Amino acid sequence: MLIVSTLCVGDKVHAQVAFSGNTLPVYSEKPAASTGLNNIYVLDHCDGVTMSYTASNAQAEVTWYKYGNQGGGYAEEISGVAKDGAVTSIAVIPNSGYIIEEGTNRTYVWVVNYMDYYLDLESISLDAEQDCGTVMLNVAGSGADINYYTITGVPKKFDREMRLTYNTLEWNDDEHRWNEKQVEESYDVLKPSISVAAPFCDTQFTLSGDKLLRFWDNEIYVESNTYFTKSVAVESIAAQEERDNSNEKKVESESLGGSAPVTITFTAYPTDAVVHKEWQMARDAEFNDIMLRKNEDEVTNTFTDAGTFYWRYIGTNAEGDCSAESETYTVSIGTSSLECPNVFSPTSTEGVNDEWKVSYKSIVEFQCYIFNKWGVKMCEFSDPSQGWDGKYKGKYVKTGTYYYVIQARGADGRKYNLKGDINIINYRNNGTSGSSEVTE
Repeated sequence: MLIVSTLCVGDKVHAQVAFSGNTLPVYSEKPAASTGLNNIYVLDHCDGVTMSYTASNAQAEVTWYKYGNQGGGYAEEISGVAKDGAVTSIAVIPNSGYIIEEGTNRTYVWVVNYMDYYLDLESISLDAEQDCGTVMLNVAGSGADINYYTITGVPKKFDREMRLTYNTLEWNDDEHRWNEKQVEESYDVLKPSISVAAPFCDTQFTLSGDKLLRFWDNEIYVESNTYFTKSVAVESIAAQEERDNSNEKKVESESLGGSAPVTITFTAYPTDAVVHKEWQMARDAEFNDIMLRKNEDEVTNTFTDAGTFYWRYIGTNAEGDCSAESETYTVSIGTSSLECPNVFSPTSTEGVNDEWKVSYKSIVEFQCYIFNKWGVKMCEFSDPSQGWDGKYKGKYVKTGTYYYVIQARGADGRKYNLKGDINIINYRNNGTSGSSEVTE
């Protein structure tokens, strides 16, 4: 079989190197420019293989040199080079560097005999000692490192591209779920032991190689027994229930919380090996004094007390020797306030001061009563976000003075017992609703 490889410098064809007498195609690879080599050739065997070089013309004088681990500076001229017109050839001396000189042009190559480094994989097995973060694998087989040398004699390793594949779980932040994915890791040499990050799911490890056998469609594989995962990981989210009450004072904060009551749903997404699970709440960020524990993946909690609270999720495997924590969520609940206006105008301008409402923050208990001057109850409500539209039994009342009585409690424990007057002004009867003065 004649295998021809064209060597280039930039975009210009520099020369042609060819091989004959080999069984399988020659693997060719251009190494880093720093090596000084134009190409590395790997042959399946070198017995009876001839390497030839085609010069630019039949009259060109071509000289061949061979070098080893000392580099091109110690290259020795090869005698007995055959010549046939523009083609010169030699019998391949394996695992050697060659300098082919044509006038002022030089071609530098390294030739490898794969039979001297043949890969044999016998098994891959799980080490008896495993921990939460890593998996140790033991590999039985043979396949020596393929070394070559640069023009200056610097030793290099030829990358065999041994491939290790296995499955693990990967977090998808958009979908809020763990998805199974295949991991592929590459090694330049055959290693007797391999350490990898512990997968988050049960899997098998497959080692295959190398890229030369892959090139020749003869890749070999070994597979481990099933690895039963013990490693754990946790992702989580916290979603606060939003309110848009115009009369509630907002608390500007980058953390969760604000004006009580605050309802937050904490959701954890543990990996397969998590068996023991717990949401924890504490007053201190170090969780020295845990106030609440919930053995669920999802917990909804309503905060009615002022202060700062810390939440986290801990997931542990069945044996209890591997655990993972979520991020710590900080929930800040503000102190309370409650203020009552004393003037509003229900029908003067629609949407402008046409409803009597308190201004509040962190009020967790509330009861309001509104009376006229004769003590007749106009309305009552128990939600501080609600108010009085100035109506009684569906009709607007007359302008004048009315009275409120409020009993409330803040998230900080403060109690409110408020009484005061409400003045309705700028009343305008537009004929659409009628009015009445209640006297009893």
